Amino acid sequence: MHRLAKFIYFRLMGWKLVGSFPDLNKYLVIVIPHTHWMDFIIGILVRAISRQEINYVGKKSLFRPPFGWFFRMTGGAPVDREKHSNMVESVAGIYQEREVFRLCLAPEGTRKKVTALKTGFYYIAKSAEVPIVMVAFDFAKKTVTIAEPLYVTDNINLDFRKIRTFFKGVKGKIAVNSFGD
Repeated sequence: MHRLAKFIYFRLMGWKLVGSFPDLNKYLVIVIPHTHWMDFIIGILVRAISRQEINYVGKKSLFRPPFGWFFRMTGGAPVDREKHSNMVESVAGIYQEREVFRLCLAPEGTRKKVTALKTGFYYIAKSAEVPIVMVAFDFAKKTVTIAEPLYVTDNINLDFRKIRTFFKGVKGKIAVNSFGD
């Protein structure tokens, strides 16, 4: 799969990869912007190229037939957005239970235009005491950029300023829906 992913990503699609995932057993990946279903394909390819086991969550409806088996096979887990459960503590608990766990989230929470990120990812990282790895999918430059781990502090405003700065100017597949003002 590694060689096939490299061939598709670099040769057929003509994309670049800047940076690499850290050599850590536990971290939280945030991918921005999330504007199109193609983001999933790019993510699967980058994960295969990097040879990292990275899981993700998706809306429950994705995991129904006929394609539910595929999303589970690729490391996905369904989330019921209707239930009002404590997602932050549930996910933080998974980090505590497992020796290796890397979770990927799209903190925009939708493929539509947003100017503010949801904060759940931040509180998951803080509660689980794991760093955040920021990953930018820039369709304008055909580049995926992976940042060094960001260890969250007690200053959410400062941390979010760093996050906004990293993703500033990054264009998604649907450019008008890219994150930011």
